Amino acid sequence: MSFEEEWGQARNRATDMHADMQLNTASPHNGGGSGGQGGEDFASSPAEKKKAARAIDEHLLRDTQKAGDVADEDTANAVKAFKPKDGDGWLTSPALHKAQKAWSAQVKSLKKRLAAESSALRDTSISFNSNELGIRSQILRESDISKIT
Repeated sequence: MSFEEEWGQARNRATDMHADMQLNTASPHNGGGSGGQGGEDFASSPAEKKKAARAIDEHLLRDTQKAGDVADEDTANAVKAFKPKDGDGWLTSPALHKAQKAWSAQVKSLKKRLAAESSALRDTSISFNSNELGIRSQILRESDISKIT
């Protein structure tokens, strides 16, 4: 299959998926909005986002810290064991020390990223609700339907 054919098929699939997208407050299954709480067909609800954020906070962040601490302790012991004695030592000690610093930086970076993801999950439902209220307000202002009711 040529690139153009593959590209055309991928574009068609994307177009089909886009046509199937809908707002979480316009669920056809229950005949209407869900008040910004996430409909049955919406990928995730505010409750699921809070649950995911809680899992990050209570498990992933804590477990990441524990794993980082264990590795730091074990590596520190190895660095001491390979340190020079009587002016003679192994090159392994400074290499392990350098690896330990890189590991600690990566653990810190991962924890920072996990905390940001947790915060984003908590803030998303607020953002969705604000966006939907803003869109609703704009539609009502510009719609002839609002003049009828």
